[in-house]
Amino acid sequence: MPDLSRRVLWLALLVAALAALLLRLPIRSRLLEPRAAMDPDSEVEFEMQGVMRMRLRPLYLPPGLEPGKRLPVVVFFHGGAFMVHTAASPLYHIYAASLAAAVPALVVSVDYRLAPEHRLPAAYDDAFAALKAVVAACRADGAGAEAEPWLAAHGDASRVVLAGDRAGANMAHNAAIRLRKEPIDGYGDTVSGIVLLHPYFWGKEPLGGEPTDPGYRAIFDPTWEFICGGKFGLDHPYINPMAAPEEWRQLGCRRVLVTTAEQCWFVERARAYAEEIKKCGWDGELEFYETKGEGHVFFLPKHGSDNAVKELAIVTDFVRRCCD
Repeated sequence: MPDLSRRVLWLALLVAALAALLLRLPIRSRLLEPRAAMDPDSEVEFEMQGVMRMRLRPLYLPPGLEPGKRLPVVVFFHGGAFMVHTAASPLYHIYAASLAAAVPALVVSVDYRLAPEHRLPAAYDDAFAALKAVVAACRADGAGAEAEPWLAAHGDASRVVLAGDRAGANMAHNAAIRLRKEPIDGYGDTVSGIVLLHPYFWGKEPLGGEPTDPGYRAIFDPTWEFICGGKFGLDHPYINPMAAPEEWRQLGCRRVLVTTAEQCWFVERARAYAEEIKKCGWDGELEFYETKGEGHVFFLPKHGSDNAVKELAIVTDFVRRCCD
């Protein structure tokens, strides 16, 4: 078999294995309150003339929402290695609904284009477009009322937090970097905070206690090449923030929360992010939380466990403090 064919087959098998691993997570049939606003009239539509049209859904509302009351808005990007899951995946439905109720806040769970049909930077472009659409919908002048009446009536554009897990955490980080470079008209270049849950960062060289075994690294190195089509190297700032400290210090937010777990695949990267962000010159508040004895994004399949409840409480408290 030619080398190229072998490589394509190997990558296909790798993607299938990752998808199987992620999709084997247990699913609850009972959906949590508050329910998402799922009717077409409550979806946020954003159009880039001649380029793309996207919808942001679902939108999660806290229970007992009072008329006229404005709340913080969490723009949430789901994980899945930039290849699997959607905003409607049951695991993410449960998490977003729980977060909306706990803060309370409006949570917009964002759908974005996935690899391999849409290689990076498509997901990054969608994340930034989603942020712009949410801000527009929340504006008090009613500009977004037609697109999303719930955000227009209750969303506070001055209290926006970007959040995500795994690849979604990577997207939240990169959206905040881009915001500083491309301020939103009438909004500015800074969100209230970002929440990075077990973030997917990587690099060419092993870091800290990461395994140096070539076989182990061969699981993750080709994955990044696959999802970006070889366009960005392993030390590109998209995947390795520490490779560009001059860019990192321009992070467009006032506060950052990084969570991880002792047995997370990317735990060393999360620890390094927390340790190095201040050294790069970023002037903001950093909070770091690590759960002992748990694995990568354990809080999704074990959402009712003691450790998952504790992690949600950390996130909830952080969002509240960002938006005080």
